[in-house]
Amino acid sequence: MRAGRLIKMVLLLQARPSMTGAELARELDVSERTITRDALALSEAGVPVYADRGRAGGYRLVGGYRTRLTGLGRSEAEALFLSGLPGALREMGLEDAASAARLKVSAALLPSLRDASHSAAQRFHLDAPGWYQEPGTPELLPAVADAVWDDRRIRARYRRQDTEVERELEPYGLVLKAGVWYLCARADAAFRVYRIDRFTAVDADGELFVRDEEFDLPGFWEERAAQFARSILHAEVVVRVTEEGARRLPYVTDRAAAREALAAAEPPDGQGRVTLTLPVESHEVAFGQLFGLGPHAELLAPPDLRARFAEAADRAARLYQ
Repeated sequence: MRAGRLIKMVLLLQARPSMTGAELARELDVSERTITRDALALSEAGVPVYADRGRAGGYRLVGGYRTRLTGLGRSEAEALFLSGLPGALREMGLEDAASAARLKVSAALLPSLRDASHSAAQRFHLDAPGWYQEPGTPELLPAVADAVWDDRRIRARYRRQDTEVERELEPYGLVLKAGVWYLCARADAAFRVYRIDRFTAVDADGELFVRDEEFDLPGFWEERAAQFARSILHAEVVVRVTEEGARRLPYVTDRAAAREALAAAEPPDGQGRVTLTLPVESHEVAFGQLFGLGPHAELLAPPDLRARFAEAADRAARLYQ
């Protein structure tokens, strides 16, 4: 424990011209008294740590000292490639590994380049969850993530509607989609997708498995996501939209379905309106999606849904009279 802290202290001082005792204590999560003892221990071990006294003082390395303890461990190297996803790293339990990896890279850079990580972080940031939601972190995510990294089989209980099933899985990869974590895993020789927040128990002490090196996580996810989006479109509606309605339609319904329906639509009428048949999840969902387009979309079929649109429009008109 202390050896790791001493190494991190050297790397911190190598990456910066100097640091105060308070700054080091905050970075290493110890007291300033511990920093004083650690600096003395490093000095006695031959590391030229120099303490500047006074209010503006601090600790620094002298004589151009550079440690060679910058080799990345496997977990640190893997975490480094995810360092642009701080929230995801934290949820998977990899935040410390990523911090150590960034510190080692910073220590190995030329002094003129050591602000590169800060500069990039201030210019680019990924916020994965969608608006108007506060996604929770699945409690079992770190255990599943460990199994993914180690290529280790897991035995999991999975909530499916009102029942629970038990599955033995070979966990291949994790996907964070709009704030929700998914596991892509092989079960019974077939690849499937599982929502992490539906796992109720995970035993990650299984045997190692041999990965199929031809498995492509991004490609697999893209294909399954497209299949899922189309699989839930169980109904159809006929709608007539204005030019503005056609522009906004892909933003309120399934984007691919909307664009295909617009491409296959009849030619515009004399008022520039287009009539199209649109696949939707259900008539209930279609009502919520299309009513928001207001006068830019007229629902033509089915008749019962058109009657509902007319009733809702009449109520809205009376409300705003």
